[in-house]
Amino acid sequence: MSSTLLIGSCDPFSGKSALSLGLARLLTRQGVAVRFGKPLATSLRQGPRRPSQATDSLIDDDVAFLGSILGLAPDCLIPSLELQEADAAKDRLLAGRLTPGDGFPRLQQQLAAYPDGVNLLEAAGSLNEGRLYGLSLPELARGLEAPVVLIHLWEDCRSVEPLLQAHQQLGDQLAGVVLNAVNPEEVDGLRSELVPAIERLGLPVFGVMPRSPLLRSVTVEELVERLGATVLCCLERLDLLVETLSIGAMNVNSAMEFFRRRRNMAVVTGADRTDIQLAALEASTQCLILTGAGDPLPQLINRAEELDVPVLKVEHDTLTTVEVIERAFGHVRLHESVKASYAIRLVEEHCRFDRLLERLQVGSGLAPQGRC
Repeated sequence: MSSTLLIGSCDPFSGKSALSLGLARLLTRQGVAVRFGKPLATSLRQGPRRPSQATDSLIDDDVAFLGSILGLAPDCLIPSLELQEADAAKDRLLAGRLTPGDGFPRLQQQLAAYPDGVNLLEAAGSLNEGRLYGLSLPELARGLEAPVVLIHLWEDCRSVEPLLQAHQQLGDQLAGVVLNAVNPEEVDGLRSELVPAIERLGLPVFGVMPRSPLLRSVTVEELVERLGATVLCCLERLDLLVETLSIGAMNVNSAMEFFRRRRNMAVVTGADRTDIQLAALEASTQCLILTGAGDPLPQLINRAEELDVPVLKVEHDTLTTVEVIERAFGHVRLHESVKASYAIRLVEEHCRFDRLLERLQVGSGLAPQGRC
């Protein structure tokens, strides 16, 4: 009989997909068959489901990406029951429907029928997201009688409070937690001093992962979409990853010194500041974002093309542009292979799941083999 494990978080964009990747890779390396799904789809490139569209075609983008990274067969990707989008939520609210509907028993049968291995199910963004569909994390845990691992962003000791609330809701079904995005300088102290205290509160800690600029990074393409920007050159380089943001508002000498200390940055500056623009191109710049009236000089575009640095033009002012970009960091989906590889390594290096595998009844020496 297969086991089912739920991956959840108290807040959106806490690292569920990264944890799912790392866990799935750990299991597959031990010979455990893995299937992956999201009962409530939150990202579907083909858009809202049509009334005639079969339920088994609701494969969330995160599920499809993880499947491609792990090389899972199509039948090892578990279809979603519902798609979370505004119109569907409105229909359910007006109809007073707060249960998963006919699809949930079908999901239970599908999971139970799976002969071996582990079904990894990723819950919606937060602890209570999906209640309108009857698919929140506590409801899934109860309905599937499945253990839960929470991944949680850690800032300081106050960060434990949402975990205590989650423990109150989930009870014994909360198998443990992974603390994520910890200041790298604080990781050792957190492990040695605070993790034992957290565990005494009934919260097993499976890992403490440091904050990663790479995993928080955003593609230039994502910035283009969020800013509604026009791409002036290097359209084929929109897959570059931006880790930091710099504002080119100082004199050129100060700017050059500042840019040298930054890496993989997006530089926001006025369209009339050719001196700053050229200085940015000579540093670790992934894209140049121009604000204000006017067009860049041809020599700037020529130099950007030589260095393969996309130049974007936006209609927003500098302050608005910066706000949009800052909101993007750490709030994008894990859909790049370089991020996936790093996420797997991060989980491998900083997490230990012996207690979890024992609860799932899988592990070295007793790992069931399977098709997936």
